Amino acid sequence: MLVDIVPIGDISAAVKREASAGLRSVYDCDVTVHSNQAIPEGAFDRSRNQYRAEQFIELASRIGRGEKNIGITEKDLYYRRRNYVFGLAYLNGNGSVISTYRLQTSTDGGITNKPADEVLSDRVRKEVVHEIGHTLGLEHCDNNKCVMSFSPTVREVDVKEENLCGTCSRLVH
Repeated sequence: MLVDIVPIGDISAAVKREASAGLRSVYDCDVTVHSNQAIPEGAFDRSRNQYRAEQFIELASRIGRGEKNIGITEKDLYYRRRNYVFGLAYLNGNGSVISTYRLQTSTDGGITNKPADEVLSDRVRKEVVHEIGHTLGLEHCDNNKCVMSFSPTVREVDVKEENLCGTCSRLVH
């Protein structure tokens, strides 16, 4: 399987590297990194001061060259009535997106003592693996250590591991 990472806006080399490493280690897939893309026109919602996640997925799906494509952005994303999302993917689709905006460290409820760059790296790896998992047909998992568990806050992101639990792993392998 080939996964194409589609940077949308200004994404650091470190974030692209961590996303690639996470995907390769969990899915044993090939990963390419697309050229940087502009923020999709019309994606910004002035009333919310946030960006519509589905427009980033549409862009990644349209221009990505992989069987699965994942957009990565620093913009604050939302979907429907949710206040924000770390990422979004359609079950069994070919496109997905994650945002690093709320994965940064601050007074965000995270439960780790690692340096800020390591915390962001861990969270990026977990979120790309999680969203690609949805594109492979995986739903949210009840095991809070599984990377496919639902994470409404960074606290849950920090608790879960970077890997699929045995049940989820069997569903995709």
